[in-house]
Amino acid sequence: MSAPAGRARPVAPVVLALRRLPNPRLTGIGAGLFAAVTMFVLACADWLLFDDSAVVFGALFLPVSALTALWVRPADLVTAPISVPIAFAVGIIPISGGTSGFGGQTMAVVTALAVHAGWLYGGTLIAGLIATVRKVRLMRARQRRMLLAAQTARAAGAGQSQSPRPAGPAPRTTAQAPRRRQH
Repeated sequence: MSAPAGRARPVAPVVLALRRLPNPRLTGIGAGLFAAVTMFVLACADWLLFDDSAVVFGALFLPVSALTALWVRPADLVTAPISVPIAFAVGIIPISGGTSGFGGQTMAVVTALAVHAGWLYGGTLIAGLIATVRKVRLMRARQRRMLLAAQTARAAGAGQSQSPRPAGPAPRTTAQAPRRRQH
């Protein structure tokens, strides 16, 4: 059943609690930086507190992916599923456990990315789904606004003066007459 006109439907307490949370709007670059810095800090904390636990890192990656997709501006929604895998790769550097040297560290990061691809795909999927749902909702809201504007314009046009107008096209004035080309 739908709510009667003029009365709003009651809102669930969970929704009210979520509306009180901060709601920043980050640019695409800002969302990518947020995700990368957050994952790097969380990986460092994981390295210190949980001895390089990939499960802890992966479990923390999922909410960071969701927040990145929720906090990015509507104009930059496409960047969310692109920036979260980059953030995962940046964050995995401290916990990859590579040996000394650039080559050893690079091989450890590549191996860690391959081994923990499930977390990477899961977070990217979450960010992609949230960004897609947000985009669809924005498109529907825009369509509703355009429909409402068209209905309002039609209603305003029908409600204007009922003065008699000629049925044919408006007569041309001298300013509107076509000009002849001179040779």
